[in-house]
Amino acid sequence: MARMDSRSANVSAVVVGGELNGLGVVRSLARHGIRTLTVDMESRAAFWSRHTQGRLIRNLEGREFIDDMIEIGRKMSEPPVLMLTAEPAVHAVSENIDEISKWFRVRIPTDEKVKLLSSKASFHVFAQVNDFEVPRTVVLESVSDMALLGVLQFPCVMKPDDKRSALSGKKERALRIETLKEAREQAAVMLETPGGIVVQEWIEGADSNIYFTLFYRGADGRPIATFTGRKLSCYPRNVGSTAVCVAAPDAHEVLEPMTLAFAECASMAGMGSMEYKWDDHRRKFVMIEPTVGRTDWQEEIATLCGTNIPVAAYQHELGLPVTTATANRMNVAWRASIADKPPPHLLTGITEIVDGYFRTEDPFPALRQYCMGNPLHRLRQMMQKDVLANRPENLLSGRN
Repeated sequence: MARMDSRSANVSAVVVGGELNGLGVVRSLARHGIRTLTVDMESRAAFWSRHTQGRLIRNLEGREFIDDMIEIGRKMSEPPVLMLTAEPAVHAVSENIDEISKWFRVRIPTDEKVKLLSSKASFHVFAQVNDFEVPRTVVLESVSDMALLGVLQFPCVMKPDDKRSALSGKKERALRIETLKEAREQAAVMLETPGGIVVQEWIEGADSNIYFTLFYRGADGRPIATFTGRKLSCYPRNVGSTAVCVAAPDAHEVLEPMTLAFAECASMAGMGSMEYKWDDHRRKFVMIEPTVGRTDWQEEIATLCGTNIPVAAYQHELGLPVTTATANRMNVAWRASIADKPPPHLLTGITEIVDGYFRTEDPFPALRQYCMGNPLHRLRQMMQKDVLANRPENLLSGRN
C-alpha cells in the first residue's frame, strides 16, 4: 500500500476519494507519468495501487476536510491539480474555493451552480425552463405534498433530492415504484429523515438504454475533452450504479452537443457529465441527471477507449498542450468488479473485458477488494448478480 512520504512534496495531482472512481483517475494519470497523492478517510482500493501515494484524512466534507487539504497543500512545492471523485468533497471545495484555490489548481462551478445541479429538484426545474427534455417529476418536501403523486403515471422512480442523503445511508439511493399506493407508502418512509425526495415517471427501456457523456470544460467554458458511453448493465438492476459499460460512438454525435449545450447554459466548469436514457416509446433521449464538479463512477472507460479526460484536464490546468485522443478502441468493456458480467448479446465482435480493480501490472487494488475484508460477502454478491443477469427480463436488448 502506498504511503505519504517525503516525495509527496513533488506530486503533481491530488485525487480526493480512493474508491473505484479514484482508482480509475490514478491509473489514467499514471499513463502519462503523472505523480499522484490519493486522500480518503480509510485505506480504500486506490491506496493499494503502485501508481499513487496514500494519505488518510479526517473527513471528505466540512471544515475538517478543508483544514486537512490546506495542510497537504502547504507541503507541496507547487500547487497540484485537484481531482475530485467524491460528492461531499465537491460541496466542501465549492463552499471554500477561495481558501482551496490558494493551494491547489482546481476548476469547479460556482457554489450556487454546484448546489443547483446537485439537487435533483432544482436541476429538473432548470432543465424544463431551458427546454431540455426531462421526465415528468414531482418534488415532495413533506407528507403534505403526497397529493402531487396523483399527476404521475406509474411505474416511477423515487430518489432523494440530495444524493448525499443516500451516500450517508439516511435514504435509499433509488427505488422503482409500481403503483400510486406503493409510492405513498415509500414516500412516507423516505420523508421520515430530513430532506426532500423526487419522483419521476419511469422511462421505458432496459438498463442498456442508459447513456452518458463525460466532459472537462476549461477556461472560458472551452470543452477540453468529451466521451460518450453506454451502460450495458447496472447493479442493482434498473436503479443502481454502472456495472458494465462500453463506448457509444453512434450516440456521440447526438449527445455531445446536447451535453455541451446544457453545460454552457448551466455554466458548468471542470469535470462533469450528463446521463441519458433512450425512451423506447417516444424514440428520443431524455436527460436523467448531471454529475457536477467531479469524475464519474465509470470515468475510466473513456481512458480505456482512447480519451484520457483526467490527463487532458491536468495538461490544460498547467497550460500544457492537451494530448489529443489516441486511436479509439471501441472493443473494450469496463466492468465495476469481477462479479459483473456483461450481457453477451450486447457485445459486438471480440470485446476485451477490463476489470475495474484488477490489472496484471497493478494487482494489489484487486487483492484489497476481492481477498480482504469479507470474501464470503463477495462470493454471495457474485452469485446474486449471476442470478439477476440470467433472468429473462434482463436478456432484452436496448436500443440498436
